Amino acid sequence: MLNMDFTQAVSIDTRKQPWVASPKPGVWRKPLAREDAEQGHATSVVRYDPGASFSSHGHPQGEEILVLQGVFSDQTGDYSAGTYFRNPEGFSHAPFSQEGCLILVKLHQFQADDSSHMAVQTSNAEWCSLNADLQQLILHQHRAEKVYMLRSQAETEIDLGDAHNGLELYVMEGELSENGQRYGKGCWLRRPPVGNIARSADYQLSADAQLWIKINHL
Repeated sequence: MLNMDFTQAVSIDTRKQPWVASPKPGVWRKPLAREDAEQGHATSVVRYDPGASFSSHGHPQGEEILVLQGVFSDQTGDYSAGTYFRNPEGFSHAPFSQEGCLILVKLHQFQADDSSHMAVQTSNAEWCSLNADLQQLILHQHRAEKVYMLRSQAETEIDLGDAHNGLELYVMEGELSENGQRYGKGCWLRRPPVGNIARSADYQLSADAQLWIKINHL
């Protein structure tokens, strides 16, 4: 098991982690949280070398993917950097990458009654302006769980006070500051639930930053 105590805060600079070979040649992983070696709850950064592929398979309790670099493909199409997927239990695919790609992957983490299947290309989506310096793109909502992105036009504070039941984020671009501690591109953070108490940390984004955020899922 790795980082499976959800009452503990976790901060990982994935750029400093070594790559670990997967069972498939040409596919490499950086585990961030893992219940078991090849099954159960898992969050990882995964790299496909050019031409690497997996045979067709499904994922009990779903699969969530964010394409970070390159082009990720399966039988449904080719998906460039910025695409966000949700593949529910019962969906099978045979993923591959002709040119190579880097993805953030979350397995076995869907709620039992969440069967959403989607693919959102965030670069072409309609973002909502929260203020002059900050935009938001909501990717998915189910009950209290919410997945979204934030991107900044200038240095700005962000409010994550509604993340009562857990907070997880990945810095896609720029820099995030949490109570003065700085996290750059490639950093993954997970913060424990705080119940009904508002999350009180001070969060700030640098100019031209972009975050992937998931809240209220732990």
